[in-house]
Amino acid sequence: MPTIRPLFTEAQIAARVTELGLQIRADHGDAAITFIGVLKGSFMFLSDLVRAVPGDATVEFLGVASYHGGTHSSGVVQITQDLRSSIEDRHCVIVEDIVDTGLTIDYLMRMLEVRGPRSLKVASLLDKPDNREVDVRVDYAGFSIPNEFVVGYGLDLGELYRNLPFIGVYEP
Repeated sequence: MPTIRPLFTEAQIAARVTELGLQIRADHGDAAITFIGVLKGSFMFLSDLVRAVPGDATVEFLGVASYHGGTHSSGVVQITQDLRSSIEDRHCVIVEDIVDTGLTIDYLMRMLEVRGPRSLKVASLLDKPDNREVDVRVDYAGFSIPNEFVVGYGLDLGELYRNLPFIGVYEP
């Protein structure tokens, strides 16, 4: 029977998301910000983060698949839903649940940079630098974590566990 060992509590997540929201606003001044949520995993983080950023903000979504139901990235990034609006000349923040190998965020950065945003930054709730396969930057990292598989607060395993209010290490 699998267990989930708590890593970050609901209160720890809420406090860190608030800090990130204020930092993002400070870095962008009064400018409107377009948040690009990477589905499905970022939806809880995106919702809380946007509410933590004072001022004008819009939200777009990108559907991406790279894990395909397993516990390791396949290395193949598949776009399942593209943006519905132009990001040209906009300040944009890509919102990810986790940056692991770096392959997905590297692909997304290259794909979106050619669309001409004024700025393009990355906010990730979780950062797993020890597992990087490509060098990518995370401008706003919630928590740095060891190379363990985590679920909860939007992160899943085979579409399960997204609804947990905390983040925990999945132990089969």
